[in-house]
Amino acid sequence: MLKKFYKFIIWPYTIFLLYLMFFGMGRFRYDDNIVRIKPVVSTVWFIQDTISWFDIIKIVIGNIVMFVPFGFLGWFFPQLKDLKSLIIAFVSAVVIVEALQYFSRLGVFDVDDIILNTFGVYLGWQICRFIELRLKILVM
Repeated sequence: MLKKFYKFIIWPYTIFLLYLMFFGMGRFRYDDNIVRIKPVVSTVWFIQDTISWFDIIKIVIGNIVMFVPFGFLGWFFPQLKDLKSLIIAFVSAVVIVEALQYFSRLGVFDVDDIILNTFGVYLGWQICRFIELRLKILVM
C-alpha cells in the first residue's frame, strides 16, 4: 500500500520541491553568483543575522524534512535500496541542482544545503528500513 502511494506521489513532490528551490519562498534573481563552500559557516552566519527563531527553524529543519521522502527511493528504484548507492545518487543530483541555482542566479550554491538535504535522505532511509522491518503489512 505505501509503495503504491509513494510511486504515485514522488514525481509531483519532486516537481513541487524543484519549484520551491528555484522560484518559491521569496526567491529572487541574484546579481552575482554566490558559492558557500565552508560547511556550517553559512548556517551560523544565517543564525547570527536572523532575528526570528521561527525563520531559523523553518530554513534549517525544512532543508532536512523536505528531503526525507527521497530516503524511500529504493521502493521505486531497487538499485537505490542500498544506503551507499542512494547517497551517491542523491548527492550527485543535489549538486547538479545547486549548480543550476548558481548558474541561473536563482539561488546560491551552498554546501550546507547539500549536507542538510543529505541528512534528510538518510533519515528517510532509516524510517524506510524501520517501516519495512516493523510494519511489513503496510509496505506492499
